[in-house]
Amino acid sequence: MTRPPDEVVLITGFPRLGARKLMELTLESDPDTHVSMVVLPKVVEQACEALVNLPKSARSRVEILEGDAAAMDLGLSGHEFRQLASRVTLIHHLAHASYVGVEREAAEYTNVHGAIEMVELGRACERLRCLVHHSTAHVSGDRSGLVYEDELDCGQGFHSPVQESRMKAEKVMRRAMPDLPISVVRPTMLVGDSITGEADRFDGPYLLVMLLLGMPGDMPVPLPTGTDNPLDIVPVDYVTRAAHAIGRHPEAPGLTVHLTSSEELTARTVFDLIAEAGGRRTRKSVIPTQIASVIMRTPGLERFVKEPRAFLQQLASPSRYDTRNARRLLAGTGIECPPLASYVDTWVTAVKEHLRRRRDDRIDVEVPPVG
Repeated sequence: MTRPPDEVVLITGFPRLGARKLMELTLESDPDTHVSMVVLPKVVEQACEALVNLPKSARSRVEILEGDAAAMDLGLSGHEFRQLASRVTLIHHLAHASYVGVEREAAEYTNVHGAIEMVELGRACERLRCLVHHSTAHVSGDRSGLVYEDELDCGQGFHSPVQESRMKAEKVMRRAMPDLPISVVRPTMLVGDSITGEADRFDGPYLLVMLLLGMPGDMPVPLPTGTDNPLDIVPVDYVTRAAHAIGRHPEAPGLTVHLTSSEELTARTVFDLIAEAGGRRTRKSVIPTQIASVIMRTPGLERFVKEPRAFLQQLASPSRYDTRNARRLLAGTGIECPPLASYVDTWVTAVKEHLRRRRDDRIDVEVPPVG
């Protein structure tokens, strides 16, 4: 019988950007480590394409398993599940529903059932050192003030089924922590790569960029009230490096870790940085109805126009996040979150390119070819 590799890392959520970057970092930094990925059937082809640019030596250490991280036994056959459980030494669970508009049933299935299945896999694993559950700081819901890393269910309300279901998923992990080596990482508002600008989906804070870019250049952009609240943003490349280091840290099991920028920016400051990068001006006031039609022409901004206050509540809140566990586990690694000002131009450029492609696609559909 072939001896399994010393280190086998299971990553769920592939080929989404965070899972892909974690796979690449693992293969690059741990040359003897193998990576297994449970991938939904509908994206297997896309997942295989994402491996094409890997060096051959790295590609040979990647295994794609067609399944579903939220299904019983991860949607794998009994043999596949047992083989996986006998080999895995580290799990990074990134498969989750995070889109604001997702239906409650879908959010509960992906987030809560996914957590349950990861715990079941963890119990079956023979060599597991750590199960890293990728959550979000926004499980704090509508809380205000300082939120500590060991706090979870404090009677808070939630702005969306996503927030509530991800809090419930953490509760599943908390109940299993006495028996399994589980660590939870909670990034704040997650955006794309700070170097390349690449992103999975242009929603959340990206809609603010679209709002600014969608306004006439000579018109100050009016902003809803509530812009004095904190708005903490972290790019996916920082979160990837931090989660990778945490998963390897011997003291990580049993801890929940907030990953923040540590900048303590307000939403207004973030808006002003975006506006400057996009060549726009802002002014603090409620969006008047007479310019709603202008904003509505920017794809994806319907929710902002219809419910500007609710939209902002999901971005900026009166919460701040304690980071003592993060500071301890990342001390000496050199891993730090880049300041927003250092990559806001990259962020805005990525949104401009996204909007240009959408306009080009719309023209291709609406204008038939000549001849």
